Amino acid sequence: MSETKRPARRQGTMPCVHPNAAAIDIGATMHMAAVGLDRDPEPVRRFGTFTGDLHRLADWFVQCGVKTVVMESTGVYWIPVYEILEQRGFAVSVVNARDAKHVPGRKTDVSDAQWLQRLHEYGLLRPSFQPHGAIATLRAYLRQRERLLDYAAAHIQHMQKALTQMNLQIHHVVSDITGVTGMRIIRAIIAGERDPDVLASYRERGCHASSETIRQALVGNARDEHVFALAQSVELYDVYQAKVADCDQRIKGVLDRLAAAASKPTKELSPPRHKTRGANAPAFDVRKSLHAILGVDLTQIHGLGPYIVLKLIGECGTDLSMWPDAKHFTSWLSLAPHNKISGGKVLSSRTRRSGNRAASLLRLAAITVGRTETALGAFFRRLSSRVGKAKAVTATARKIAVLFYNAMRHGMDYVDPGASYYEERYRQRVLDNLQRRAKSLGLVLSPAAAIPEAVGVS
Repeated sequence: MSETKRPARRQGTMPCVHPNAAAIDIGATMHMAAVGLDRDPEPVRRFGTFTGDLHRLADWFVQCGVKTVVMESTGVYWIPVYEILEQRGFAVSVVNARDAKHVPGRKTDVSDAQWLQRLHEYGLLRPSFQPHGAIATLRAYLRQRERLLDYAAAHIQHMQKALTQMNLQIHHVVSDITGVTGMRIIRAIIAGERDPDVLASYRERGCHASSETIRQALVGNARDEHVFALAQSVELYDVYQAKVADCDQRIKGVLDRLAAAASKPTKELSPPRHKTRGANAPAFDVRKSLHAILGVDLTQIHGLGPYIVLKLIGECGTDLSMWPDAKHFTSWLSLAPHNKISGGKVLSSRTRRSGNRAASLLRLAAITVGRTETALGAFFRRLSSRVGKAKAVTATARKIAVLFYNAMRHGMDYVDPGASYYEERYRQRVLDNLQRRAKSLGLVLSPAAAIPEAVGVS
């Protein structure tokens, strides 16, 4: 009996998604660029990093009929390449190196640029989110502002060191030496005042420490070299504060332009939940500016203050339509479980490691909301006692991210039901679960009678 021959399996070819694709392997001193094999006899070329070299790179892409370019985010070297190519009209995408690394089938004789070009040609790379226009400008100003605040914080530590060397313990009795009371006293010390009674008289009325406590803390040994170090630290701190104020003016200008382009809000701005301005917050009314742009008050979500919302807008933009739903948004933030499945079994569901700045802001908001008597605070405390604080922070940050997405995308207003409402709902959920389990075992649950309190006998 002759064996029946099996029909030969046809090897299908992947469809070409981006036929006019190019890729660049970014470097510090040179860039390797690649186009399709049919676009140029020399499909891989080397270019320098000077601005003229980047324009020659763009000219070569135009000559080869390139429409879309992909590159990996290598340090900050990709930024000038990205901006120049975008100005020249190319659709530029920045991809995560992890995505290119995990695609199998690479040969050893293929350069990084060629491999990226081939993957992009077949649509196997996912572009990373990059803001455009005014949002990109806003993000740059906000990140510069954060750097300046970090530099200023180092000089606050230098102030504390100089005060400790003089045994002036003002930073132990005043919560913030850069506040009104602290800076009045420090500037008086630099000006030559040494009398503890006079220095204590600079105490602000709202300061928690008494004048006598401050007076005792200001009895020290003010040597000239330590006062000199203190004066230089204060001078440098003032310089950075002035630069922060310059950033605030630039940020306010960007927000004004965004507000002018946005439609007028249909809802009035509700009263703020907190009257005091947060530490390191911009000098202008951030909440009012954001409401004029977004039309919703995101600060009604507990944990999200005006400055955190401003930084979230700088990282995510005002249009969240590129994420189809809240699940995609939380996955981009690396706040959603990353399931590793083998043989139908979930091996791990830990969240991915990520340096996403928006996720860091939401985690900070989660820590803040954990100390409040709100539904989110009750959720954080219940989860923290069960699985630990780290996982509770991530889970609460994900909840805040969902609320942020729904408010931004669908204009949903947030009204906190309160901690007691959440606890009652959780209790009812546990009770319903117990009743289902009892019913499956043929049992019936009934509430226990109230046990009278024992009365002591003298």
